Parts: sequence; structure tokens; C-alpha cells
Amino acid sequence: MPTSSDASPAAAPFSPEDFRAALGQFTTGVTIVTARDPDGRLIGLTANSFNSVSLSPPLVLWSLARQSSSMPGFLAASHYAINVLAADQRLLAERFARKGIDRFEGTPWRPGLTGAPVIEGAVAVFECSHRSQHDEGDHLIFVGQVEHCRRRLGAAPLVFHGGRFFTDLPI
Repeated sequence: MPTSSDASPAAAPFSPEDFRAALGQFTTGVTIVTARDPDGRLIGLTANSFNSVSLSPPLVLWSLARQSSSMPGFLAASHYAINVLAADQRLLAERFARKGIDRFEGTPWRPGLTGAPVIEGAVAVFECSHRSQHDEGDHLIFVGQVEHCRRRLGAAPLVFHGGRFFTDLPI
């Protein structure tokens, strides 16, 4: 009897644009994932593909497009920080989503306990060591072992829904 991995995938009855638009209906937090490559260069990007995996051991995941120019740096880095952005950090999210610029120019950050850059003012920060990577579709999933975390009490989060940032959510 064939298993799901043995069967050939059927053509999707929807376009990639339809899929992306449907995914956009899921409200997510916004993060900036940061690291230092082995040469000490700072790397970082905006990501909303962040999720918890396990409480014991403390594990989180995020994913990165295989064609990303940041991929070599993240693959080579020993640690990274996932900075969950606050509502007042929308401009940082936009800055770290742009290509061809120094994303850290003018960005308030400091070295975290693991050496990865920590963005000042973030709602929460998870400093991680690489635990595993999983190649799926057009992305690589990074699973990180959380070595240190902190949160900022009372700060409102920046969220993303329908292709837009929101800083004030209706209740």
C-alpha cells in the first residue's frame, strides 16, 4: 500500500498567488532574525515564520528561503537571535526586509549573551544555538535550542496580516 511519501503530488487546484493570499489571512508576529557570520559580519532579516517547537528542551523554529542572500551567513553562524518586534518597531521591520542596504545602520542593538545581535526595544528575544535544519520545499527550516530568552513587559507587539503591518489591534 503506498504511503503519502510514495505518491506523486497532484497539481494544486490554486495558484501560488492564491496560496500566498490565503496564508496572509493568518495573523503573525514579526521578528528580525540576527546573527554574526564566522568573519564577524552582522546579518539579519525580517521573518514572520517563527514558532515554538518544544518547552523541554526549549526549541523554536523559523524558515528562510533557499535563494536568500543571507543563507550562507545563517548556515555558517553558530548562534542567532530571534527578536520579536514591538509595535513601535515597524520601520525596523521594513528596513530589515529591504535588499541591498546595510540593515544595521542606525539600528539600536547590542551583543547578546551568545554573541548574536539583540535588537533594543524588542518585545521578546530568543538567543539560540543551531540544533537542526530541515530542507522543505523552497525553504530551509532552522530549529534552534534557546540558550537565553527575555521579554519586555507591557510592550505591544507588531503584527502582520493580509500583507500589512498592524500596531494597534481591535479588541
